[in-house]
Amino acid sequence: MQELTLKDWLDAQMRDFGLDADLVKLLTGVAAVSRDISRLVEAGALGGILGLHGTQNVQGEEQKELDVVSNEMMVKAVFDTGVVAACASEELDHSLPAPAADGVRRPYLICFDPLDGSSNIDINVSIGTIFSVLVNPRSDASAPTDEDFLQPGDRQLAAGYVIYGPQTQMVFTVGRGVNMFTLNPRTGEYILTNANVKVPESAKEFAINCSNMRHWEQPVKRYIAELLEGTTGVRGKDFNMRWVAAMVAEVHRILCRGGIFMYPRDNRDPSRPGKLRLMYEANPMSWLMEQAGGRATNGRTRILGLVPEKLHQRVAVFLGAREEVERVTAYHLEEDGGRC
Repeated sequence: MQELTLKDWLDAQMRDFGLDADLVKLLTGVAAVSRDISRLVEAGALGGILGLHGTQNVQGEEQKELDVVSNEMMVKAVFDTGVVAACASEELDHSLPAPAADGVRRPYLICFDPLDGSSNIDINVSIGTIFSVLVNPRSDASAPTDEDFLQPGDRQLAAGYVIYGPQTQMVFTVGRGVNMFTLNPRTGEYILTNANVKVPESAKEFAINCSNMRHWEQPVKRYIAELLEGTTGVRGKDFNMRWVAAMVAEVHRILCRGGIFMYPRDNRDPSRPGKLRLMYEANPMSWLMEQAGGRATNGRTRILGLVPEKLHQRVAVFLGAREEVERVTAYHLEEDGGRC
């Protein structure tokens, strides 16, 4: 069978489904810069960019050197496409408008986490880049602001990630299913290797950081206790636990073989509704999951229906197999209903 390249696939999407040519330019630009980031990740210590950068991002997290470098690469790449009016990143305090002031309206906004799972960089564990494309709501060529990004996940036009692991793979959706492309390191081409990905409705694996168990809300404690009871408990089957500490790796595993990923809110800081960021982590991953037949909620409501209030808003995340996400969500709603 003839290999189908990313370029060929995108051309077919334009021809057969009317995929916008400007969106194709943007996805092509993301693919191109991901190849460059992949090479940096592959070089590791030989590239001289491991370790801390000596600064913190807007969330107060220590930035790794590769966080900063990959962010600079992503910013340049998306603006170079000529179709992005502004970008927003985990590594930037505020959105960044396109530098050109030529009076041309650019149709898209893009949010991204340039290097998800950066705590894994120095130990050679899978990391990735997450992206989410939105429409530029401005009808003129004026510079977008943070408020223009505050659109619910239902309005995404494209979303996905690139995972840098034993293979580099680009996984994304434009609203017609989820497709996986694997980078051929000899040719530099992304090749379609898994089309129309589907997540099994039930699961036998779960991913959560159990060291935080004492801080969880009761519905999460109840759900995890049932999973850990295995065949002797109410679920009547054994579950395996996985935890990579990189959302890209956790989601990729679920898309490949099923399961559920959870990063719940906890009681350490009642004012903070979760750990993961809604705009450039939860929204793109939730859309991928729904496009693959799975579900994604914050424990109580569908993530893609949430209207963001600020650029770096955090959210609890439960995503993956439909049966499991619906069960743990029902436990939260049951708990809420029993409160006075």
